[in-house]
Amino acid sequence: MPERLPLPPRLRGPGGRPLRVAHLTTVDMSLQLLLATELKVDLEAGFETYGISAPGPYVPQLTAIGVRHEPLHALTRAWQPRADAAAGRELLAVLRRIRPDVLHTHNPKTGVLGRVLGRLARVPVVVNTCHGLWAQAHDPFAKRAFVLGAEAFAARFSHAELYQNGEDRRTLAPAVPGYRSRVVGNGVDLSRFPAGPAARARIRRELGVADDEILVGGVGRQVAEKGIAEYAEAARALAGKARFVWIGPEDPDKPDALAGTEAGVDFLGSRSDMPELYAALDVFVLPSYREGFSRSAMEAAACGLPMVLSDIRGCREIGTHGEHLLLAPPGDARALTTALGRLLTEPALRAQLGAAARRRALAEFDQRAVARVSLETYAAVARARQLPWTVG
Repeated sequence: MPERLPLPPRLRGPGGRPLRVAHLTTVDMSLQLLLATELKVDLEAGFETYGISAPGPYVPQLTAIGVRHEPLHALTRAWQPRADAAAGRELLAVLRRIRPDVLHTHNPKTGVLGRVLGRLARVPVVVNTCHGLWAQAHDPFAKRAFVLGAEAFAARFSHAELYQNGEDRRTLAPAVPGYRSRVVGNGVDLSRFPAGPAARARIRRELGVADDEILVGGVGRQVAEKGIAEYAEAARALAGKARFVWIGPEDPDKPDALAGTEAGVDFLGSRSDMPELYAALDVFVLPSYREGFSRSAMEAAACGLPMVLSDIRGCREIGTHGEHLLLAPPGDARALTTALGRLLTEPALRAQLGAAARRRALAEFDQRAVARVSLETYAAVARARQLPWTVG
């Protein structure tokens, strides 16, 4: 296990009252699946912790740990001017009612809306985390111009910008001064991984996978940008050498949504027992077109799995090609097939990469360290703005 982290700064609001910290995302799934550890750290720090998002099935899990959820009923994931205006009015009303000391924004659309409206509502500290720019170099110029323009505009309204990878920070450096930006990386709850041999045996029995059979799996939403079509093509080319599965929910609101019908791959849907499922795998694959900093790949690394990832920002941060993992160009089914084929036929390489990935995960991917940086950032902004907080 990683070494125990030093305690984060102790923060109290004016008069010594608990700070009110609100995290804003588009959907409740992001609060639960991406930010649960950060929310727990906020609660452990004694903050009144709010999650603001569209309502959904993950709200009960958030409230169960003590997070106060504030729903934005008009909020959608797609840009829709009329709905966005309504969601903006809802958000402004929520901010004026709960009066947070800190508004921490996440996700592309809520990052833009939240930073602007947070300052309009006079929230003392507005911080944004960029979980991955939603435009790639190969995207049309109009999309790239819109994305970068929106991010540059919104960044003018925050007090601090946090980035999960250095490439995004460098891309936005002309618009965001270095003194108020920082690369924080990403992390997972390392205490959950790996699950152990009993869990591996149980899941493999459930799936009908023999002890001597290689099980390859990917994790992510069922959308085209995760590279599922290329993964299925590779699975068909390698049929008979392994079993291939994909784990993750459908995402019907996305324009590139898939229905889990690709030949060669068994789709397991959304699962709540992810540590056990990782334990059942022999090889992990993520042929995504876009990642901020892949959470599923970090989890796979924490489980000591050999991996094939896309050669993109957000995956390159997981490790070095040939040392911790293998990289393949996104959208290239042939290259993906070649890389997977190596892992299926070279058990020594699987063992070498898996062990190296595990070591790197323990050293670099502790989500509590990321949460600590958020608290340090709140404290730094409070000092710079001479807010009447107790910062110890």
